Amino acid sequence: MKVSIIGLGLIGGSMALDLRKKGVATEILGIDRNEENAKKALELKLVDKIVSENDFLGQSDLVIVAIPVNAACALLPFMLESVGPNTVVIDTGSTKNSICKSVSGHPRRSQFVAAHPIAGTEFSGPAAAFYGLFDNKTNIICERDKSSEDALSVAERVFKALGMNTIFMEPEDHDKHVAYVSHLSHVSSFLLGQTVLDIEKDEKNIFDLAGSGFASTVRLAKSSPDMWAPIFEQNAEHLSQALLEYIMHLQKFQYYLQKRDTKELHKIMTKANDIKRVLNRG
Repeated sequence: MKVSIIGLGLIGGSMALDLRKKGVATEILGIDRNEENAKKALELKLVDKIVSENDFLGQSDLVIVAIPVNAACALLPFMLESVGPNTVVIDTGSTKNSICKSVSGHPRRSQFVAAHPIAGTEFSGPAAAFYGLFDNKTNIICERDKSSEDALSVAERVFKALGMNTIFMEPEDHDKHVAYVSHLSHVSSFLLGQTVLDIEKDEKNIFDLAGSGFASTVRLAKSSPDMWAPIFEQNAEHLSQALLEYIMHLQKFQYYLQKRDTKELHKIMTKANDIKRVLNRG
């Protein structure tokens, strides 16, 4: 299968590596508007050839769109008009409602599969790509009924080759759930990092005291703002609600802290400990 990948960063690059290794892709064409990224992806042999957006559309059996969600929303309608009649298009965006709306009613909507392979690290760019990023991770496909059987078959073959477990969900539900389990944790990490950086201006030794707990908690703050700012924008409604609830919990904790109420603080932390059961189930 001839595969074109638009966006040669962590997600697109890692998909390229595994799809070639698993024999799904016989040739991989790469597209990236960042010339340095394109050059690096070719040097790392993530792709066989760098092409322009105008060149690849008629050549590919599969097109994978791994670019920021706002760019994907703008690109997908035009792309579907230009691909071949049997070409399958899959996106990898972390929000799905806006992406699905961007192609709603398109004559070739059935050739498109709205997907979210939930995997990643705090690093970005072609050099961040590695084998096995998606192993045993969850992939979500939205609006299953609007994709053709052939398109779904190709998508399921791709995600199976990546080692992912696919589930199906509607876009609105997807965006609501990821606001809590993914997007909120990134906001929290970004702002924790900013808070400590602000303090560090006056307390030069603060980072000498930072241990593994701080490092793991703030790890996501190293993620690419170019990717995450559009995600936050596209999911603003659900993320705002998640933040409101998070702030309420912080305020409650602060209230009992100021009262030196160890008993209530202990109750809050004990209740939060139940997250271990949720994460370890199955």
